[in-house]
Amino acid sequence: MTTPPIELIPIGHVCTAETQTRLAIDPAFIPGLRGLGEFTHLQVLYWCHQIAAQDRRRALVCEKPYVKGPDKIGVLATRSPVRPNPIGLTAVRILDVDAPRGIIQVPYIDAANGTPIIDLKPYHPSLDRIREVAVPPWCDHWPEWYEDSATFDWEAEFCFGE
Repeated sequence: MTTPPIELIPIGHVCTAETQTRLAIDPAFIPGLRGLGEFTHLQVLYWCHQIAAQDRRRALVCEKPYVKGPDKIGVLATRSPVRPNPIGLTAVRILDVDAPRGIIQVPYIDAANGTPIIDLKPYHPSLDRIREVAVPPWCDHWPEWYEDSATFDWEAEFCFGE
């Protein structure tokens, strides 16, 4: 089966500064923000542009990315940005939506300044929350809730450069 090429069109980009983080939506997509401010949280899909080189997209097995994880793990069993399609996904709290200007204020996002935003979807408990979830033992001590992640020592979980 031949799959036609996929075209992604960024709808905006991440803007980070010392005191604020915002999602800047390109003018052509601003009408799509209508009603978004009624939600408290948002799912952000973004393109990990800093590691999108073709050679990095071929890696299918990671060498021990997690301190308590296995020595090798498939990239599809990780949240690593190094993957066949370097798409990031994260949930963020919406602090404010300035729809006329195309600006969404968020407290933080796990993406670099200038990161292209592929899509936004409102977080909705009936679609995004799962009651019974199982994870491997090496990560079962990670926070259960998004809000608890802010105070969790994530740096202690990864094998950066080891």
